[in-house]
Amino acid sequence: MRGVPPGGDLVLHTLDAPAVRTWCRLALGSLGQAREEIDALNVYPVPDGDTGTNLYLTVESAAAAVEDSFAAAGRAGAPDAEPGLGDCVRAMARGALLGARGNSGVILAQWLRGTAETLATAGGGAEQLRAALLRAAESAYQAVAEPVEGTLLTVAAAAAHEADRVGGTLAQVADTAYRSARLALLRTPEQLSVLAEAGVVDAGGRGLVAVLGALADAVAGHQPMGPVALGQTPAPLGRAHRPAGLADDCEGHVRPAGPGHPAFEVVYLLDAPDRELPGLRATLGALGDSLVVGGGDGLWSVHVHVDDAGAAVEAGVRAGRPHRIRITHFAEAAAQAAAADSRSEREPRARAVLSVVSGEGLADLCEQAGAAVLHADPDRPPASAELAEAVRRAGAREVILLLNDPELRAAAGAAADQLRAEGVRIAVLPTRSPVQGLAALAVHESSRRFDEDVVAMTSAAGATRYAELAVAEGESWTMAGVCQAGDVLGLIDGDVAVIGTELAGTGETVLARMLAAGGELVTLILGEGAPAGLADRLVAHARRQRPEVDAVVFEGGQESAPLLIGVE
Repeated sequence: MRGVPPGGDLVLHTLDAPAVRTWCRLALGSLGQAREEIDALNVYPVPDGDTGTNLYLTVESAAAAVEDSFAAAGRAGAPDAEPGLGDCVRAMARGALLGARGNSGVILAQWLRGTAETLATAGGGAEQLRAALLRAAESAYQAVAEPVEGTLLTVAAAAAHEADRVGGTLAQVADTAYRSARLALLRTPEQLSVLAEAGVVDAGGRGLVAVLGALADAVAGHQPMGPVALGQTPAPLGRAHRPAGLADDCEGHVRPAGPGHPAFEVVYLLDAPDRELPGLRATLGALGDSLVVGGGDGLWSVHVHVDDAGAAVEAGVRAGRPHRIRITHFAEAAAQAAAADSRSEREPRARAVLSVVSGEGLADLCEQAGAAVLHADPDRPPASAELAEAVRRAGAREVILLLNDPELRAAAGAAADQLRAEGVRIAVLPTRSPVQGLAALAVHESSRRFDEDVVAMTSAAGATRYAELAVAEGESWTMAGVCQAGDVLGLIDGDVAVIGTELAGTGETVLARMLAAGGELVTLILGEGAPAGLADRLVAHARRQRPEVDAVVFEGGQESAPLLIGVE
């Protein structure tokens, strides 16, 4: 299922900044859905089960930089001002470089940089996209010291050359690139024996297929689904499906490097002039393998596998100024993950619950129930790094994370992987609404075993049906029909079920449908700007329908929805 079409002539004829923004959002959604699958495919160059996570974090950083470019344009001009295409794609490329993680992340960042170099100077037409894809593939190959076929590089080259050969409109170029990438991905086991032996396709190539699929969807005019316009939950995106022929039996966990492989992964950003790069590449190439150096204009991302991590960092010091240095000992990382799993079964630990909410009233409710709170911006959900840092601030060895928003699942999964590597035992409860989060908090008992607490909280959340009222920002198709700007939408369990003209009447209809299936307790959480008397009217309506029902009303203060409803 694709995103929601905005209406009108959907297919783009020229890439502009809003299209790039949509591309980044769709790519992040696709990688978020495929992250665990890609992690499980990761057997080359080191089977450490993190390629999907690394690609997700890289694109997350690129998407955040694009959002920042729009915010900067708005501050400099009218509130709805947009950056030019050049500023937008340059921000995307720089964001990817700064956030690149692992071998695959650095290669993808360099691929995005190559794309941006052409689009920023030549424009966003069909001919320019063909040239951009060729330049992107070339840049990715140049970043790798010893290119290997059967990897992301092969997929990128196949996509670019076939799109250039076929040509056509902007949409045809993007779609050809995507379809050619899928075919090239399925051939990767024929080109790289380690993939054939494991029965999988290349993990990095699988990630690039998701990114190219998102590009094709963006050009076709598809928008990511989410609460910005309608309050609906995201659905799987059309290009994010698993390609046919992928193996299902590869486990995605941290494994030590095989015999003869370097012991350390070293990654850092490097401020250095271009003239220093040939010497740096020669030095690092002699020290180890899997060398990737991407970037330009004085800022580089360096990735290498070595036995002497100190020498790899010293090489960077001789070339310029290395920073954001990350060193991973493969065997130690695998041992720590195994030890953390073992300890979690026998050691009692201090426990915290972290709840992600928007609105001061909701935050107060969660804190009164004993949870730590991460305040979410309703216009920009927290990224994985923010979630991870909030968990660290909670200062507990065991953490239960209440998301209260389905859009956060991918970011939370990436954050949880990072935290588990640090020894934190974390359970992500995919609560889809704050009312489910409050239901889970109501049964939380820190004296129980961790697993028992998680099961009890999950059960309580799952037994709570949820709904919300939202106001449509524009015309769109919904499961309840076509809505117009200003219509009141009643969403039940994430789907639009009612379209009305005013809040109270729509709320009554939604509540009646929910209570028709039973229920003993109704929770109403009023958002910012909810009209006076709304809660009283709905409580009276509920008791007319079911006199035995109890009702509680809270001031949530959330901006995203004037009313949240829970029925237990």
